[in-house]
Parts: sequence; structure tokens; C-alpha cells
Amino acid sequence: MGGLQKKIRVLVVDDSAFVRRAILRMFEKSPDIEVVGVAANGESAVELARSLRPDVITLDVQMPVLDGLSALELIMKECPAPVIMFSCLTGKGAEKTMKALDIGAVDFVDKSSAGGAMDIGALAKELTGKIKVAAGVDLEKLRAAARKAGTAPPSRGRTKGEGAEVVVMGTSTGGPPALQQVLGRMQPPPCPILIVQHMPPGFTASLAARLDRHSALTVREASDGEVVVAGNVYLAPAGWHMRLRRKDGALQVWLDPAPGGHLHCPSVDALFDSAAEVCGDRTLGVVLTGMGKDGAAGARAIKKAGGRIVVETEETAIVYGMPKAVADAVSVDAAVPLYEVSDAIAGMI
Repeated sequence: MGGLQKKIRVLVVDDSAFVRRAILRMFEKSPDIEVVGVAANGESAVELARSLRPDVITLDVQMPVLDGLSALELIMKECPAPVIMFSCLTGKGAEKTMKALDIGAVDFVDKSSAGGAMDIGALAKELTGKIKVAAGVDLEKLRAAARKAGTAPPSRGRTKGEGAEVVVMGTSTGGPPALQQVLGRMQPPPCPILIVQHMPPGFTASLAARLDRHSALTVREASDGEVVVAGNVYLAPAGWHMRLRRKDGALQVWLDPAPGGHLHCPSVDALFDSAAEVCGDRTLGVVLTGMGKDGAAGARAIKKAGGRIVVETEETAIVYGMPKAVADAVSVDAAVPLYEVSDAIAGMI
């Protein structure tokens, strides 16, 4: 290929001089990423976002003068750019991170992982991957998702289909606002819903609480051994594979910490595989926005067992990696934009 590839221009915003220096060092020799500006507070962040027009912004949640959420709202209104939040899972950090994803942030990084020299290498790898994904995000999709996350209309009601014993869902980058939109449009279904959202430890409980508040469904972080109940939603806790098993005739959550050869923990494939084995042709699998291909192998297992698969289309997916991998792997039963996913589910349960 001829010519030099254009570097991704990044604005770094953090009130910690240590974190700013660490990020600058991460990318000083990068062939792909260039830090074009740094700011220590939200007000400076908005000014630099306006003048520099960066490709990606890393934005601290807790900052003086103007906090990260306020800065994010102004950036998304005045000079939109893909934003990765630097958050902390202690105190109210996780809840603020969920709010940031609603406002329009693409993704987030756990700031506590920047706390020591041993963690910088892992953080650099994670941040590099997320910056590259963020740089390729369609801003119009991002803004549309942010507008709809908190304003979903009520469901049009459930259409009785062939009947599913369980709905299993998987998502990654862009997932929290997508889940809020899908669940916010649903009435309590006649079966349980189990969800895997790729997310680091400390954030899934806050996400479950937020989804619970913004929908008519009961949503909570899953507990090992609990019997799943129709109409309830169970979110896999970060760091554990969530699988299904049947005990004394009842469907039960099995939380398994073993990696089992999966790239992600929790893994969409692990959940889908177990649902296919336990529920067979009464399994409905749903895959929303996300990077990578987690869910493709599990979708094959569900289809082989006679179950059905719904995927979000490229039209609305913030990152069309996981849905595309599934659509390439199997013949899906429905491929619909995000705003039609809840109706597609209702028609199959």
C-alpha cells in the first residue's frame, strides 16, 4: 500500500498529571495514535475539542471546574467526537459511567488500572484497542443512540409466537444504551432474559440497577444457583461466565469462573452454548452492537438445536462486529435495527 497511514488524533483530558503523562508515554512512539492535546479540566476539554477537532477524546469522569459528564454533554452538542471515559469503579464512579454511555460516550476504561507501573502495559493495550474502535464509529449512530436511550416509547405489546423458554442476549461496545432502549420498550415477557455485556468488574451491578430503573422489567445482577423467573432479567456479573442448567425441572443460573478457552469473561458463547444444550429449540438468542465475534459460535449451537437468532443491523449498531460475525455464521431469523429488536423478540416468545 502506498503512502503513510494517517494517525488517529487524540485529545487526553484528566485532572491527574500522572495519568496524563502515562497516556502521553503510551503513544509517543505509536505508529497509529498521536496525542494532539491535553487538558486538566472539563472547561479546557471543551475549548480544545472545539479548536483541535480530535478523532477521539479520552475524558476523565471526576474533574474540577467542569466535570466529565458536563463536558461530555457540551462536546456532544457543539463539537461531537467519539469519547472514551476514564472512570473509577469506587463510590459513584460506576453510576456516572453508565450516565456517560447514555449521553453518547463510546466506551470507558477503568481508571484504577492506571494506578501502578505494572498495570500500564495492560492499560496501554486496552486503550489502544478502544481508541482504534472509537475512531471508526459513525457519530450519527452514536448521537441517535444517545437521544433514544432515555426516551424509548412503550412497547406495542407482545405478539404470541412459537414460544421460547429463555431469551439469551449478548453485547459489548455500545451495549449499555442499546440494552436500555431494548428493555425499555418491552413488557415483562413469559420467559426469563439472560444477558452478557462485556464489562470490567465493578460496573455490572450499576448497569443492572440502571436498566431496572429505566424499564418495566425486573433487572438484576445474576447470583450463582438462583432459579430464573419469567419476566425477570439477569445480567452476568463481570469476571464470571453465566451458564444455564436445569435442576429439579427448573432453570438455574450457574456462575463459572473458569476461562474455558473463551476470550471474554463473561462470554456470550458460553451463555449461548449452555442455553442451546438445556433449552434446545426453545432458545432465542439476540446479539447487539459489539466489537469482535463473541456469540458467533454460540449462535451456531442455538441454530443446531433448532432455536432462533435475532441480530441488530448495521444501520444502528455502534460497532457492527458481533452482529456481523453472527449473521455470517448462521442464517438469522431476524436482522433488524435496534428500535425494532424488542418487537422482534416479542414476536418470537
